[in-house]
Amino acid sequence: MPLLVIPFPDFDPILVQIGPFAIRWYALAYIGGILLGWAYARALIRRPALWGGKAPFTVVDFDDFILWVTFGIIFGGRLGQVLFYEFAYYSAHPLEILMVWRGGMSFHGGFLGCVAAVVAFAWKRGLPVLSLGDLTCAVGPIGLFLGRIANFINGELWGRPSDVPWAMIFPRAPDPLPRHPSQFYEAGLEGLALLAMLALAIRLGALKRRGMVLGLFMVGYGIARSIGELFREPDPQLESLAHGLTMGMALSAPMILIGLALVAYTWRRGPQRG
Repeated sequence: MPLLVIPFPDFDPILVQIGPFAIRWYALAYIGGILLGWAYARALIRRPALWGGKAPFTVVDFDDFILWVTFGIIFGGRLGQVLFYEFAYYSAHPLEILMVWRGGMSFHGGFLGCVAAVVAFAWKRGLPVLSLGDLTCAVGPIGLFLGRIANFINGELWGRPSDVPWAMIFPRAPDPLPRHPSQFYEAGLEGLALLAMLALAIRLGALKRRGMVLGLFMVGYGIARSIGELFREPDPQLESLAHGLTMGMALSAPMILIGLALVAYTWRRGPQRG
């Protein structure tokens, strides 16, 4: 046990409550991620040099898309949590599936919901699916960063026991052991590092190769999540997977493989104008 343990800040997961109505940090993370990502995406659309010409869609197109992707993220994230992590619990308590304000969202489910929204909207508007996917993934790490910070504020998804000097005791953990503040590790890897990597790729011309940013996002997130899982306490409702794998690692593996294939495909295909 470390000589010094950093006390967990006494955060209230509810920012403001008026009667039965409550504004939670977790919800604000989603709202903030969507709004900031929206603003960033609009800025990228307005820079034709990044696309090798005029962007293949307009700012108005993306404004209309926001509602679609919001529903895709929420619906897919909740469905993924039910199917991948807590199927037995929600089978016994089906009405709680609708209580999204209590938390419990799967990234991989949210990603699939986002993919469905991209495909459906692009098909409806006659837009290139891969380009819309590129733009959506370029801004996605903003929401991931804020979401992990909200996980920390909620005192959830804590890390494995550790003796590092910055270990913390999480009040909601099943024991008083000092643990990795793994939420910060994931915020840094899945959020800041991935955002910077994609921004650099865009600056180097990735948006000119349709599907490149999407592929890089899938590879980058999959690797970042797998590293984070080494420090994060596995979900207690799941049995250990083979060879020490966690559910997060298992779900990230196909993302990495598909992402690598997409990067290779877009590289061979070469740049496309707009």
